[in-house]
Amino acid sequence: MSAGRSAGPLARWYDANGRHDLAWRATRDRWSVLVSEVMLQQTQVARIEIAWPAFMRRFPTPRAMAKRPVGDVVRQWDRLGYPRRARWLWESAQTITREGWPADLTSLPGIGSYTAAAVDSLVDDVDVVALDVNVRRVAERVAGATLSQTAADRAVRHLGRGFAPRDRLLALMDLGALVCTARTPECTACPLRRRCASKGARVGEARSRQKPFAGSFRQRRGQVMAALRSASTPVDQLDAEALASLVADGLAIVRTTRGVPTARLP
Repeated sequence: MSAGRSAGPLARWYDANGRHDLAWRATRDRWSVLVSEVMLQQTQVARIEIAWPAFMRRFPTPRAMAKRPVGDVVRQWDRLGYPRRARWLWESAQTITREGWPADLTSLPGIGSYTAAAVDSLVDDVDVVALDVNVRRVAERVAGATLSQTAADRAVRHLGRGFAPRDRLLALMDLGALVCTARTPECTACPLRRRCASKGARVGEARSRQKPFAGSFRQRRGQVMAALRSASTPVDQLDAEALASLVADGLAIVRTTRGVPTARLP
């Protein structure tokens, strides 16, 4: 890592405890990092550790992905959830292959301000603050208050003084994921405990709560996607509402074969 002495306890903690072995952290390749960040949205790291290497072997560059039909990308996405992310990556690959990398990554489909900032920071050490849920949690707990975007930006820069931008993001991200967790923070192990105003109390975290998956419309969509990944399926065997939403998102198509309406991946 490249933290100076002024980073102090956080730098020492990150050196000893950071998730340095995650495969996507070994590269500064822009495409590889973008794919990892899109995968990590609302998905557990343990699942990405399995999925990312195989996905990158199949689609190592934007051009390699752009040459394949979107259905291949969705199929390789498998059960990571939110398959629109796979479609967005495929659309991004088309744009990048045709026009090159845009100066502003948020111009790519499905890429928001956090992902754009994270890629710039992780690839090129651009001095921008990427606020994922873990980094924001750390900043707000240390401050003891819910923070605006501007205030959170200032707080992160202050907490990461002495770090290069890439290491600042990774250190605070790892601290939030491993120590300053949402439900059971391990305050005695936290390198920021002496300056923390909340001492692990929940601050401004209602925004991150997600409705249960079981019985949800997301689950119903996932069940239809699972069927279509296996084979084309007659429409009357599928959840009609879920299928319609997948068709609207460009994740499934319906064709009539021998008089039978059948759904499949694009």
